[in-house]
Amino acid sequence: MSSSASLRPRAAALPASAGFACAALGLAVAAAVLAGWAPVRFSVVTVFLFAGPHNWLEARYFLTRLPARWGRLRGFFLLSFAGVISLTAAFAGLLWLGERGTVDPETWEHGYAGLNTLLVLWVALLAHLRSRQGPRRDWAWVWPVAFALVAVAWLVPPQWGLGLVYLHPLLAFWLLDRELRRSRPEWRPAFHACLAGLPLFLGALWWKLADAPPLAGSELTERITQHAGAGLLPGVSSHLLVSTHTFLEMLHYGVWVLAIPLVGLRAVPWRLAAVPLARRGVAWRRGLAAFLAAGLCVVLALWACFLVDYTTTRTVYFTVAMLHVLAEVPFLLRAL
Repeated sequence: MSSSASLRPRAAALPASAGFACAALGLAVAAAVLAGWAPVRFSVVTVFLFAGPHNWLEARYFLTRLPARWGRLRGFFLLSFAGVISLTAAFAGLLWLGERGTVDPETWEHGYAGLNTLLVLWVALLAHLRSRQGPRRDWAWVWPVAFALVAVAWLVPPQWGLGLVYLHPLLAFWLLDRELRRSRPEWRPAFHACLAGLPLFLGALWWKLADAPPLAGSELTERITQHAGAGLLPGVSSHLLVSTHTFLEMLHYGVWVLAIPLVGLRAVPWRLAAVPLARRGVAWRRGLAAFLAAGLCVVLALWACFLVDYTTTRTVYFTVAMLHVLAEVPFLLRAL
């Protein structure tokens, strides 16, 4: 009797994990087909639909994982928020100067390499602090890796930055895996099987589009191809680059808009009962509610701006999007 009872939870979990895997693979197939067939149009649609909502849901998730009392994590979180805000402002300012052409290309590259150096050292210092906050964390390798990355940032600044563009969507997979380990451990094997298929999707795109002619067209198309790295990798088709980036971005959006709310929030996002900071008092709860309401207003404003001038809005959005990219780092380190 006890043996059959112990098998019931596992048997009941199998359909849920299988459904999760089927949904994930279905999204990946659709994203690969659309990204390969119409990369620019698919990029336009996905950014329009999901750029704002995924940032709002990401902020909502981070609020859930932020402790009410920081205690010995105070230094870690203060450094995290200081780095997120200051580095975002610095990168946005440098990109703005580059757009205006007020600095010569060589000076701009030196400034870009310098900011990437600060970014690497910030991440390394956060990892160092995190390694000292618990037992069995031997992260001495962090500093040699950090200094090696700094060297690469100075050797090939544009290509180093392009690497961040393509690696950033993968952080969402890492965060989702940590969340599954915490909330739905029985789903992790199915998720890992889906991740094992990711190189197959990328390989199919690269095989199909390796010799595709470069994308050409409007100013918007040029901006999209530049963001994907056109011109930085000689001999690589801009069609292939845009398709690869759009495919990864769609999976990134899928994690934040669908998977994380499903397994991580466990309640409709606007309910604050699960947010530790909301338990500190009425003022905190009202402040968080106001913050989330303001975020929804920003999402609506972003959609409106996309409708009025998509090209400019997209450029501005990806200029300040460094904020949410950097915000993922401390929360990922804390989850380790």
